[in-house]
Amino acid sequence: MSRIIKSVWLLVIGLLFSASGFGQSIKGTVKDSTGKPVPYATINLKNAATNNIISYTTTDTKGTYILPLPANTPMSGLLVEVRCIGYKNQSRGITDLQAPVDFTLSVSINQLQAVVIKSSRPVLRTNGDTLSYKVSDFSSVQDRVIGDVIKKLPGITVAADGRISYNNKPISNLYIGGDNLLDDKYNIATTTIPQGAVDQVQVIQNHQPVKVLQNKVTSDDVALNLSFKKGAKLQMVGQESIGAGLPGNYDVDLNAMMFKDKYKAINYLKGNNIGNDLQQDLVSHNFADYMQRIDNDVPATMLSLGSVNDPALSRNRYLFNRSGILNLNNLVNFKKNVQMKINAYYLRDARRQDYSQHTTIFLPGDTVRYNETQRNRFRPDILHTQFTLNINQDKYYLNDVLLMDNNQSTNYSDLNTNGGMVNQVFKDNALNFSNEFNLIKSLRSNNIIQAYSYISHSTEPESRTIGPDYNNPIFNNNVPYAQLVQNVNVPAWYTNNYISFKIPSNLITQSFRTGFSVQSQKLNSDLNVVQADNTVNLESDSSINHLNWTRKKLYAEAAYDLPGSILKVNLTLPLSLQQINYSDSLYALRKGLTRLYFNPQLKVKYQTGMENYLNLLYSYRNEAGTIEDMYQGYILKDYRTLYANNAGLTERQNQLVALGFNYRKALTLLFASLNIVYNHIVSNNIASEVITNTLRQRVVLPYSNSTDSWTLNGTVSKYSFALKTTFSGGVQWQSNKSVQIQNNVLLPFNTISRTINAGADTKVNEQVNFSYKVMFTQIQSRSAAEASAYHINQLLQQASVNYNPVTYLQFKLSGEHYFTRQQGNPDLKYFFADASAKFRVEKWKTDLELSAANFLNVKTYNTLYLSANTLTASSYTLPGRIILLKIMFHI
Repeated sequence: MSRIIKSVWLLVIGLLFSASGFGQSIKGTVKDSTGKPVPYATINLKNAATNNIISYTTTDTKGTYILPLPANTPMSGLLVEVRCIGYKNQSRGITDLQAPVDFTLSVSINQLQAVVIKSSRPVLRTNGDTLSYKVSDFSSVQDRVIGDVIKKLPGITVAADGRISYNNKPISNLYIGGDNLLDDKYNIATTTIPQGAVDQVQVIQNHQPVKVLQNKVTSDDVALNLSFKKGAKLQMVGQESIGAGLPGNYDVDLNAMMFKDKYKAINYLKGNNIGNDLQQDLVSHNFADYMQRIDNDVPATMLSLGSVNDPALSRNRYLFNRSGILNLNNLVNFKKNVQMKINAYYLRDARRQDYSQHTTIFLPGDTVRYNETQRNRFRPDILHTQFTLNINQDKYYLNDVLLMDNNQSTNYSDLNTNGGMVNQVFKDNALNFSNEFNLIKSLRSNNIIQAYSYISHSTEPESRTIGPDYNNPIFNNNVPYAQLVQNVNVPAWYTNNYISFKIPSNLITQSFRTGFSVQSQKLNSDLNVVQADNTVNLESDSSINHLNWTRKKLYAEAAYDLPGSILKVNLTLPLSLQQINYSDSLYALRKGLTRLYFNPQLKVKYQTGMENYLNLLYSYRNEAGTIEDMYQGYILKDYRTLYANNAGLTERQNQLVALGFNYRKALTLLFASLNIVYNHIVSNNIASEVITNTLRQRVVLPYSNSTDSWTLNGTVSKYSFALKTTFSGGVQWQSNKSVQIQNNVLLPFNTISRTINAGADTKVNEQVNFSYKVMFTQIQSRSAAEASAYHINQLLQQASVNYNPVTYLQFKLSGEHYFTRQQGNPDLKYFFADASAKFRVEKWKTDLELSAANFLNVKTYNTLYLSANTLTASSYTLPGRIILLKIMFHI
């Protein structure tokens, strides 16, 4: 590991010392004879002797330009040329690279002849860090919403949960006409906005949304922006649909959208029982990054009905639901860049899941098996409201977010485990409040001051009952009983506050920050037995917790940003003094920990060409455990997993090194990326499990433990003009080494996964388009205690064809093929097929659609999962064939 660290630092030092060789650029402005800026003028850097173009760019809306000099460019014999339609060309020799090269263009008296260019070739438009896709170049008449088109764009991929990545980097946000209407819950936009309303999909690299910090603090974020057609910005937009079908199915989608400059809204009411998961609209794709930024460890839900794996299918294949949602998203722009918005939704659902599961745990000299069948019922009730005030000016930024969440659910399970029947009822009621305030102001000295404050309170009482007579030899001394009741609640307060001071300059921006945070939590739990005569008693003296927890932190941080055009560097040097105290009088527990942590992070971005760059990331983090690691009394987390802890506070050291190369050739629509990530984590304790055929008991022991993981992935995407096809492909290799103690045996595991995928999306002609995707995955797990390794091979193929013989009639046929192979088990093969026909009545702006989902009527799905030494075979009941007739109105 020390060699890796030394290599990283040598690379960084080399880049920094050679910055003078490649970090130069030519700057200037272009104006007309009246002094007005000339936007979008072409700037060429030429060799005066050969007249060859060395580099090029365009002016922005203010007429300014920055022309980067490629590495090893001779410093003599250079010429800057300006071209713009309607003006005379100008050129000027370069004598001083530091001096601005300004131009004043005179109007050309020559009138250009009218030229009509006819081409069906898609063209990507670049302007600085912005890349624009014309939606009409890639869409077809079968595409309903903008998400259908985004999936086809070269260089962009969309995951199963809707997460969008550009050249293998997840986007930070999706903007609606330049405004942040949805934060990062952008599935709302991609599944709702009609593709016909969108003019361009714009990719913004090095995205810095705060105007005060632009060109001063570097950012490697990538964001998407949807720009709208003029007609869509002037009137309300909507696609209303009502569907009904067999057996007893319905699907309703009523929405109203507005995309004006001063007012934007996406409001809708949806309901269905055909497996469309409305909770997918509410996914916050960058939630983990947000929680890391505010540095708050929110206790996760601790109880469950059992460890249920979701099948590796599209959710509408297996989901039994009766769901409805009212979702309101409204944003108003006032004068002086003042913006207010409200995001609120209420979702209610009733789900069921019928499945059986056979779990095999391979241990040295023993094999443990669980056979389970469950009929589960889930009833979530989710209410969310968020109010945001935002002021984003050149000298002043203010953002205040008030958020309230109330998530209630009541879940039921009829369980047959190893031949015994038990019933479960699980109730969960999570309530959360938070307010985040952020103020950034530029001073007269051009320095920047920032004040930040975050406060939150959360509570989540959980209760689960199991019975009757579940495992009475363990929980009630072999005496029959009525119910086993597990209660848990972790109320928590948290606040984080800091002030920072930034000193911008042309070379480097210095930032200094200091602040404090306080976290206060209480973990209360008890495991009770309800006897046959309805008396209630604790299961044992060690099945109760009253744990108090406080974490106080003082921190200071220095950060340095080099916002160069060729080399961008961000070095963060945070120092924190952290004190943790926890106590539980029931176990005479009163301990504390005080640590001084240094967590440096380095980001480097080196532009190897006009469109290509290298990324380097190194971070070292000291991490302490949470209240969930410290409770001494047992908690029955699910019906066969009993957890407790018998060690000191967890301390981890996490080192991460990542190196990536991104390649782009916008003119030929070619995108590629290659990334490698190494993560090494060292911990001061390890989990120990005792596994029997009826129960898994876990405690944490004070022994050193480490994990190592390597990830290598590459992607490529290319649009073929001749074939009118977007080709895509990718590979990923991941290795994870970890150690577990099971039944008093130390077991090192090495799990390796390999994934290869390829796809093609082609537009044969105006009547036919076709898509095909294939993905092969192999998972291998090996333990040092076992001579053999366990393998699972899985193949997924997806294909669809669309045919519209006339403009008012469309047909679609699609299918999915799943194949799984594991030695010692029969091969698993499944084929799903869907079909639809749509008839458009243009006069009424109405579509009639008849669809058949899963028309081959597959009603059972079996699959395998492999993790360390655990092999799980699961069987799921599916809804089967769904016939639906839908009428759709267009506003």
